[in-house]
Amino acid sequence: MFTFPVDQVRAVIARGQSDAAANGGFRNPYYGLRPGEGEIPGLWLVGDEGVYLLSNGKLAEGQKALVCYADECNPSTNPNYWHYKRRYFGGDDGIDFLDAVEVMRLLDAMPDATHLRVEMTDTSMSLTPVHMPIRP
Repeated sequence: MFTFPVDQVRAVIARGQSDAAANGGFRNPYYGLRPGEGEIPGLWLVGDEGVYLLSNGKLAEGQKALVCYADECNPSTNPNYWHYKRRYFGGDDGIDFLDAVEVMRLLDAMPDATHLRVEMTDTSMSLTPVHMPIRP
């Protein structure tokens, strides 16, 4: 299970929209294998050095994407991130595409949510907005 702060998820989606407007649209979620298909606003759930979200808005030359790390799998804040990533995402690097419109619908349906929870199994993925208490 991975949790992402809602305010950061919304910021990544907004940045993707502005990147796409400034740089010619959205990157293809199919690694170029199906050109012209699926170039819609979205997020990539990435597992490599930690687990994070970034948008698929096209970037200008040399521009870096805005990323949002999972609370549990951020290399800057969790020294055990690699073990957590391996257990819940797998040992290999990977990317899953999430439709930004659908993510926003989920978040808008629960306006008091503080986090977006992503749970993965071998055969499925679920996204759930949740309200997590602030830790002292």
